[in-house]
Amino acid sequence: MHVARRTDAVLLLVALVWGSSYLSAKTATAALPVLAVLFVRYAISALACGALVASRRRTRRLTREEARSGSLLGVTQAAVLVLETYGVAHTSAANAGLIISLTIVLTPLLDRTGSRRLPWTFFIAAGLCVVAVGLLTSSTGLHTPRLGDVLVLAAAVVRAGHVALVGRFAAGRSVDPLHLTTVQTLVGSALFLAPAISRLPDLAHSSTATWAQLIYLALFCSVFAFLAQTWAVQRTSASRASLLLGTEPIWAVAFGISLGGERLTPWAALGAMLMIAGTYWGQAIERTHRSATARTSKEDKEYAAMAPTSV
Repeated sequence: MHVARRTDAVLLLVALVWGSSYLSAKTATAALPVLAVLFVRYAISALACGALVASRRRTRRLTREEARSGSLLGVTQAAVLVLETYGVAHTSAANAGLIISLTIVLTPLLDRTGSRRLPWTFFIAAGLCVVAVGLLTSSTGLHTPRLGDVLVLAAAVVRAGHVALVGRFAAGRSVDPLHLTTVQTLVGSALFLAPAISRLPDLAHSSTATWAQLIYLALFCSVFAFLAQTWAVQRTSASRASLLLGTEPIWAVAFGISLGGERLTPWAALGAMLMIAGTYWGQAIERTHRSATARTSKEDKEYAAMAPTSV
């Protein structure tokens, strides 16, 4: 019982940290160029991951498969963070956190590992989320969506593809999560070094508050969140983990309003409620569908094993 409560607390903490990352990124990009923020975030994360790998008493070497998979995932993850960070710099942290939660309903659409089609109710839930995005991006009346909202929407699509790739590379394979994360952070650092190098001198004049945001984004929102998520998921059910991690957009709104001084208009508030309802509903439908698919697959294999073979 105590282990279950501790695991739930860790998952909620991960969701809280990820929800706070939008306001932290918005604050950091107000003081520094986006590419400089991304490079420092990746560089600090890479140093932390390298230190964790080195501190292990017993560790196996990085495999060729981990290097290949981590490199590709590093590119897709970098694309997500570019779109997401540029997006949050041009919209509210609350909007960014809500729109990025579209990943929950987009990922099953991009994940082709399943053998059965998603039920029609899932597409109703996805449609509800699309309506929610419309309300969020036009909360003060009908107008062209803000650039930031469009970029975060694109980030949600790319992030869904990234998550689908992670599932494909990790399923049934002996992959070390820390190795995979380390390779991704090294790839991200390399990708952002050249475009950010001319702005790095600005870091010397950055305030303590800006550095605190950068360190928080790297150590807590990247390294800690991923490793804590992996630890917790190994100790609970996937359904419970996804439910608790699905509170991320709620925390994003809470931080944006309470600490960022943002506000939701009545239409945006309706959009927020529809987005949370749609993602939770879609998540539940997909979870039930996945369980049914696994159960049917198991029954089919048992039937095939018992069936007589012809001579």
